[in-house]
Amino acid sequence: MKDMIFMNSLDSKIKGIEVIEFFGHSSIRATHKTTFEITKEEELSLRGDCIIGVKANKSCIDIHDEIKRRMIKDVPIKITIYIGKYTFEVNAQGHPSLTLTDGRDIVVRRSSYICPRTLAIRSDKAAIDFPRYMISILRKKDTKGKMLISVLDDGSKPKTILSDQ
Repeated sequence: MKDMIFMNSLDSKIKGIEVIEFFGHSSIRATHKTTFEITKEEELSLRGDCIIGVKANKSCIDIHDEIKRRMIKDVPIKITIYIGKYTFEVNAQGHPSLTLTDGRDIVVRRSSYICPRTLAIRSDKAAIDFPRYMISILRKKDTKGKMLISVLDDGSKPKTILSDQ
């Protein structure tokens, strides 16, 4: 249960949170208009214009099962990217067809397209929408970032599990 918590007292609409750590890379461009991605891969070519982070500590398959169970409902998902003192928020949707089984990548999409790499669909942001000052920071390979995935209320009864293990 490392990097995962469930809560009902801090924000009554948030039901589960997953934290994913990643690093910057000198080839990050973040110019893609319909997706953004983080990957476990260490290297990045200029063709990877949707990638905002490499060397991630998790991919879709590594997300905690309880979070996945909540995400495969048609629920709102808030994704917050932390780079140093800066944050960037993205709103997207879960979906019953999500498989969350890819062992390398996490992709957030504006479209409704779903494959094993897809974390969320109908996103209100893509790589191109990230503030350019954040992307400049991410071009430094030692930059550490975090992706916080918050699964919002799905109408089920509140469940409180707090874990830092």
